[in-house]
Amino acid sequence: MSKPDELLVDIAALVESGHSNQMTLTVVAGGAVITGRLAPEAVWRQRVSEVLADSVSLGEFSAAFTAPPPAGRAPTHLHFHVARILQGTVGIPETGGMYRVAIDDVSAWTMGDFSYSDH
Repeated sequence: MSKPDELLVDIAALVESGHSNQMTLTVVAGGAVITGRLAPEAVWRQRVSEVLADSVSLGEFSAAFTAPPPAGRAPTHLHFHVARILQGTVGIPETGGMYRVAIDDVSAWTMGDFSYSDH
């Protein structure tokens, strides 16, 4: 998108202000469909930092995620937690991952998350 969707920016700002991770969203960005829960950037950064800190080979990268996000600006990214990239009939990873998506890159979106069923 050349100009970010104002409604999507407003939703991201509400997630940031409420520090809630209960808003579910599905977006199309760069041809990929990503579905899951949004998290405030600070919460997302903390979780990524914790995962990296627990890794023997990636622990040194943990500190890069501990800086607080800039305050007082409109959100520029969506921070997905417990999210999946939809591919065929599965979501990758099945357990959910942590994704950061630039709002400018979102070409389509809808409220809620998608899941597949074999039934």
